[in-house]
Amino acid sequence: MISIQRKIWTLVAVIIFFMAAIWIALTYYNQKTQDQYNNILQRYLRMNEVTTESQKTIAALNNFLLDPSAKNLQQLHWSEEQLRSAKVSVSSLKNNENVYILMNYMNLIDSLLETTDRAVLFQAEKETEDSTKAFSEATRISKYISEMTLSLLNSELKTYDRFYRGIIEQSTELKKLGIWLLLSITFFLLLFTYWFSLGITRPILKLTQAAKELSRGRFDLKVEVSSRDEIAFLARMFEQMRVNINNLFQEIKDKAQLEKELQQSKLLLQESQLRSLQSQINPHFLFNMLDTISKKAYLEGSEEISDLLVSIAGLLRYNLKQLDRSVTLYDEVKVFKQYMEIQSARFTDRLRLLIDIEEECLHIQIPALTLQPIVENAVIHAIEPSVDGGIITFVIRDEGERVKIVISDDGPGMAEHKIKQILEGEPSPENEGHSTGIGFSNVVRRLRLYYGLENVIDIDSRLNEGTKVILRIPKLKGIGGHG
Repeated sequence: MISIQRKIWTLVAVIIFFMAAIWIALTYYNQKTQDQYNNILQRYLRMNEVTTESQKTIAALNNFLLDPSAKNLQQLHWSEEQLRSAKVSVSSLKNNENVYILMNYMNLIDSLLETTDRAVLFQAEKETEDSTKAFSEATRISKYISEMTLSLLNSELKTYDRFYRGIIEQSTELKKLGIWLLLSITFFLLLFTYWFSLGITRPILKLTQAAKELSRGRFDLKVEVSSRDEIAFLARMFEQMRVNINNLFQEIKDKAQLEKELQQSKLLLQESQLRSLQSQINPHFLFNMLDTISKKAYLEGSEEISDLLVSIAGLLRYNLKQLDRSVTLYDEVKVFKQYMEIQSARFTDRLRLLIDIEEECLHIQIPALTLQPIVENAVIHAIEPSVDGGIITFVIRDEGERVKIVISDDGPGMAEHKIKQILEGEPSPENEGHSTGIGFSNVVRRLRLYYGLENVIDIDSRLNEGTKVILRIPKLKGIGGHG
């Protein structure tokens, strides 16, 4: 079976693959073209740099001749170093068409540097006239360098003109190709998406049509969906439901006459007789019916309903036990879990249960129906009123001679007078009406009577901070207890 989620991820992967391929191809060719542009531009900038540095060198030489200070000399040497760096950079631009002119170009740079050094030497020897001639010669060489730079740039423009035009044409064609490629892939993706969506929506439309026919009362039409995903499973369950409903309708038609006679018989009964019959219903009959329904639900695949019915039956059977007899803590924990399973089905994700139990503590004796009324109180006052629900924590710990049981919630908490009322064993209407009919105060009184101790239970609660009920159960029952 191929899930709908897997189909959607496949579609997303195909779209991302094609889009990524287009983006990578266009980026690659765009970067390649940009690198070619940069290479040409770098050649022009390197040649222009020689002219700029030669002019800076002449200006630095002039400043030194006018003011032969150490600072001006240092500036002149720095300008010469920059000019040498520019010469090295230009030397890498050789090709078959500019080899001779580039050699002369670099010789002129060497001549300028030599003339500059000679002018500095003459200035140091106080030969002003020779220094002036050397400066004039350096100025003339700098002008030659500027003119030859223009010649080189002109030669470079002629050399790369055809190449540059080819780049422009290639870029234009690449742009057209990218547009056509994008349109083509978009068209095919639209077709693929349409075909893909049909594979999902067609079974849903068939199932929708079948639901409409069922809503009109036509239970004889078979539900058929040809797919291999969750919709097919849903259609099979829908078909099974249709068959079951159709069979039930048939049974109802077959028993219509009998039901009519039974209804007439019921109308003849007196109200007192009805109440008498109701009071004589055997609880074991109710348990057997719940067990039968549970097995039928399990056989039809409704395992969650089956488990829920088993929990309800167990809870009802346990709640009919007499309160004056004791059970093991294991039995109390078992019915506690059955009760929480029922409440979890009711509240779903609004109710979260955290359990931490030390199994070796479960053998001790405890009065029947002790834990359920306490946790019912937490569900009714902490979980049920809250839109977001809450958390109930159940902990059993071994504390030597006693076993500590903690049932806590994160609800609105209890007022001080309410805690006092419960611990003093005073009955309260708010504690009645639960599934057991046993209030919180009743649990407190039975625990103290059973163990002959006052400190067997404690309540820690503050408003808006939750409630914690703590039981400290003796492992051996006290003298005041009874079995």
